[in-house]
Amino acid sequence: MKKHSKTLFAGMVGNVLEWYDFVVYGFLAVIIGELFFPSEDPTVSLLKSFGAFAVGFVMRPVGAVLFGQIGDKYGRKKALTISILLMAFSTTAIGLLPTYAQIGILAPILLILLKLFQGLSVGGEYTTSVSFIVEHAPQDKRGLFGSVGILGAVVGILLGSASGAVITKILPEDDLYSWGWRVLFFTGILLGMVGYYVRKNIDETPKFLELEYEEMIDKQPLVDVFKKARKEFIKTFSLSTFQAVGFYTIFVYIANHLTVFVKFPKSTALTINTISMVVLALLIPFFGWLSDKIGRKPIILFSTGFTVIASYPLFKFVSSGSVENALIGQIIFAVVVAGFMSILPTTLVEIFPTQIRNTGYSVGYNLPFAIFGGTAPLISTYLIKITGDINSPAFYLIFAAAIAFIAGITLKETAKEPLR
Repeated sequence: MKKHSKTLFAGMVGNVLEWYDFVVYGFLAVIIGELFFPSEDPTVSLLKSFGAFAVGFVMRPVGAVLFGQIGDKYGRKKALTISILLMAFSTTAIGLLPTYAQIGILAPILLILLKLFQGLSVGGEYTTSVSFIVEHAPQDKRGLFGSVGILGAVVGILLGSASGAVITKILPEDDLYSWGWRVLFFTGILLGMVGYYVRKNIDETPKFLELEYEEMIDKQPLVDVFKKARKEFIKTFSLSTFQAVGFYTIFVYIANHLTVFVKFPKSTALTINTISMVVLALLIPFFGWLSDKIGRKPIILFSTGFTVIASYPLFKFVSSGSVENALIGQIIFAVVVAGFMSILPTTLVEIFPTQIRNTGYSVGYNLPFAIFGGTAPLISTYLIKITGDINSPAFYLIFAAAIAFIAGITLKETAKEPLR
């Protein structure tokens, strides 16, 4: 049990650190938009800020290819150690950047460059850590163990949201804009050191060591994903589309939506987001455990089906102008997507054989994040601008959930089978 605890902590801590760093930007998008992309129209500044956010996602598939192949060729541990250092550097550097008022056009250029480095790191971190955890897991607890990977990501984002809520509550607006926003990025150095130390002192997975011992390491995992596992890749892409759109719409975009369009104070919007993330974090291990008992497929179909039906009414409820309604609606969203998010990591690990698992999972997961996830806040804001309907981001959620529902129908149940 002690060995499993160490493995779970090592896998989880990386995601806590990576996603805290990466998503802090999303929560500060309004401030960053005004400091780095000034405009007379606040919506235009926000659009440009989310555009820079989306740029980081362009590098996620590149990071997935790079770290996926490192993980399949040289081990999951090596890939995890490199990714944490890259994220620490890029996050700390964002906190040190001069603003547009100080150095002009060079400020947004440097910001976008650092977002590219962050995207590269995240493209390899999450999926490699999940492969690492699930390959260490007992067969009858893979759903529970895999959920710890996404739990780490949620805890990291929860910390980012909570930090944002606290700093916006205790600092005057002028201090927040002049220096307060930087504080949240300076954690990169400390968190990077902790993450590196933990990763250097963990064991490689038994599945990878078995491949090494039997001299079965795949020398061209990316090529073999498309030669030997095309159907698995398509299913991974389709299911991950919903996670990408759902997560970044519900837990990154809505905080800014409540500030810009519903006119809540920043601290109120971030507090609502923080509470809904606590609910999400509490439910993830439960659904992971439940999937080991009843299977992955029923939970996937329920979460995606319910989202198709309920997204628009829920968005209308959240945007009604009442703080209570916004909180209740956000919590309902959290409950619905918790089931899907908790079991998707294990489901996608189980789809691929060990030789190409890290590459197939990493690329199939990160590609839709680059196309649909990173652009979710941007598209949500744009939908409101062209339709005049502040509930229109729900249409993007419905689109993504429908794709995942269809993919879920084609899934073979893998909960009771050994890893391929």
